[in-house]
Amino acid sequence: MSKASLGGRKLLRVGEVASLTGVSPRLIRYYENQGLISAERSSTGQRHFEITAVEQIRHIRLLLDAGLPTRIISELLDCIHDPGRLELCAVPTLVEHLRARDERIAELVSTRQALQGLIDSSNLGPDRRLAGS
Repeated sequence: MSKASLGGRKLLRVGEVASLTGVSPRLIRYYENQGLISAERSSTGQRHFEITAVEQIRHIRLLLDAGLPTRIISELLDCIHDPGRLELCAVPTLVEHLRARDERIAELVSTRQALQGLIDSSNLGPDRRLAGS
């Protein structure tokens, strides 16, 4: 792997970060635009990342997989120091989002029950339910 060097430090190009993380260069640029990671620019305008960006992107992916939006992730990044382990500072935000998801699930269950009730009250009758009911 060829590494760029700025100011005597070894930095990674966006393609190298992409291959180490499995995240597309486009998403890496998006994360940078969202302020989730930072890059330095070479004299030709190329992005160069510290090696720490690789682990930072893994943390971002973990939080995205948990359904958190990038605006919330930016608040939580300081609460992640080890892969897969969050510091206590993340807990209140995560609890808030868990409650919101539970509320959404309850709404969806209620909506599903209402729809099923409409179907059941139709001419189909309970013994002729639609497939998947």
